[in-house]
Amino acid sequence: MSWAGPFQQPIGKSPKPQEASQAAVVFDPLIPTLLCLSHLRWSFVYQRPQHLMSRFARSYNVLFFEEPVPCDEAEPWLEVRPDEQGVQVLVPRLPVGREAEADASSEALRALLDDYLARLGVEDLLLWYYTPMSLAFSRHLNASTVVYDCMDELSGFRGAPPQLLQRERELLERADLVFTGGYSLWEAKRTLHDNVHPFPSSVDIEHFATARGFQNNPPDQAGIGRPRLGFYGVIDERFDIALLEQAASLRPDWQFVMIGPVVKIDAAALPRRPNIHFLGGKTYDELPGYLAGWNVALMPFALNESTRFISPTKTPEYLAGGCPVVSTPVADVIRGYGESGVVLIADTAEAFVAACEKALELAADREEFLKNADRTLGDMSWDQTQTRMQEMIECLA
Repeated sequence: MSWAGPFQQPIGKSPKPQEASQAAVVFDPLIPTLLCLSHLRWSFVYQRPQHLMSRFARSYNVLFFEEPVPCDEAEPWLEVRPDEQGVQVLVPRLPVGREAEADASSEALRALLDDYLARLGVEDLLLWYYTPMSLAFSRHLNASTVVYDCMDELSGFRGAPPQLLQRERELLERADLVFTGGYSLWEAKRTLHDNVHPFPSSVDIEHFATARGFQNNPPDQAGIGRPRLGFYGVIDERFDIALLEQAASLRPDWQFVMIGPVVKIDAAALPRRPNIHFLGGKTYDELPGYLAGWNVALMPFALNESTRFISPTKTPEYLAGGCPVVSTPVADVIRGYGESGVVLIADTAEAFVAACEKALELAADREEFLKNADRTLGDMSWDQTQTRMQEMIECLA
């Protein structure tokens, strides 16, 4: 039953149960509980679930239930890891081998979840799904509201389980409210449910705007020459490896900085050229420091089933950080930013390089570029997105 989703982070040897229960768990019985069931790990890449759940934690007891990982113990147990933002991260630990057995895994996850909810005394429960696969162990729960936040078309990703589409149909029947991660997904789902709303990727402008004032590069980037063209994010089947190699070959005087973990593809297949620099994964707090040292920010996405419906969070983040953006023709990027003048679209390596040259010209007139970037961003914010979502939930009561 378990499936490592598109951004899943590998997890090593699990801690002992007694080591995982030291931190105090804060639970307010007077407010509702939001149980978020996710295929993404809280501590991997900071993105939509983390932005939203950390904000919902101001009004709800938020429990973030991850996919199981193997442990050496003979019996299943639940690691509870309180996050500094008020979210309780729940990591089910299943004995080696059991996590791969669908029926045994579902039974164990259901028991762990039921036991923890009972111990907390949860009565007013809201269910929030990021993956329909979680229905296998949660469909029995009695919830006042069921939300399906469809941030990606998971069936288009490599390794998607064959039951996914059937489970999604079941979830759409049960859900009271459906959100989508962009307009393309909304167009694909709006005929399947009568209460579907698009919420494209937003941005924490204050966080990324710090890049505009950074003076010092991180040590592993400081020695890289200029101009620097950078990308951060997960490097997986959505990333156009061939495009990167061709662009780097066409402009050997440019430096391409790639930040992020390599997932679900062979790292040996990545291009190795003197002007391509893979710096590995960085924390959310570190990203503005790297972005500050770039002349142009890149979104070299492959055009395939896994990118057909994406609405990249990094588009507004790059702009908030003060960088012009060059992207391949992803539908939601064209729709949201194609006429902005600060996000340039290109579909071939030659066109991509030409767009980067134009972006370098934009960056040279920094004052004018920042004015246009801020106009494009407007009042976009995760605070606004979460507030609108919560209002829709409360209207159902």
